[in-house]
Amino acid sequence: MLEAMATSATLTTSDHNRNAAGLKYIYPVISRRAGGLSIGVNFNVNNACNWRCLYCQVPGLQLGAPPAMDFQLLERELRLFLTDVLQGDFYDRFQFDQEHRVIKDIAISGNGEPTSLSDFDRAVELIGRIATELKVFPESHFVLISNGSLVHQAGVQAGLMTLKRYGGEVWFKFDSATEVGRKLINNTAQSLVRAKENLLLSARLCPTKIQTCLVDYCGQGLSAIERDAYVRFLAQLKPKTNIRKVMLYTLARPSCQPEAGQIKPLPVEVMTHLADAVRALGFDVSVSV
Repeated sequence: MLEAMATSATLTTSDHNRNAAGLKYIYPVISRRAGGLSIGVNFNVNNACNWRCLYCQVPGLQLGAPPAMDFQLLERELRLFLTDVLQGDFYDRFQFDQEHRVIKDIAISGNGEPTSLSDFDRAVELIGRIATELKVFPESHFVLISNGSLVHQAGVQAGLMTLKRYGGEVWFKFDSATEVGRKLINNTAQSLVRAKENLLLSARLCPTKIQTCLVDYCGQGLSAIERDAYVRFLAQLKPKTNIRKVMLYTLARPSCQPEAGQIKPLPVEVMTHLADAVRALGFDVSVSV
């Protein structure tokens, strides 16, 4: 199966090619937010998601859930890939700089909402068990990148508790604190009330960080309405939860959605200004541009 893996490539923070390693479920990423090698796990191999974020870089995105998981294949691929990184010449073949030659995390992310997998808890358990066996955990982080829309479901809650058991954390997508903004940016009908409930529940079940993608849509920048609503939401949230980390980021890769020509990264000074306002509330804030 080693022959199925790509033999040479250059990875950058602007290229998250899911086929870089020639595998179905596993792909390598140089992550801006993680700061090194992030091993991605893609459940949504059919490019299906329950949201359609206007900045999404997935081509051919469709509404839906991932297909049934081939657990034997997932295990084979994960063992193969981790062994190649730990004992093989992976870093040389993929031309990694010396400072990036460390596994920062294994991130369940991919081409859609991973918690919509019907056997989500089982998949989290398998990844955690193998990474622990190969001594990747606990030195490296275990991350679930999610829009949080399904946290109210029992199967997802079980998966979050399993994630916590392996020392993992949730990066909870929260891009807007207005109903209009959520509909525009994420194309979701989920209410702000439900989003808040799920965010609080996620934090009770597993360590949770908030991740927010900020974009300039049609030259509007970050409006005062959006900015003030976001800061007000976090101010109201803080005394109710142990969430302390907020990750702000903007576009690094081109969108594959119809709105691609209408969005661009927010200026650094706008990101920094918002970050300062959130820090004033007592949150730890990172900014990636």
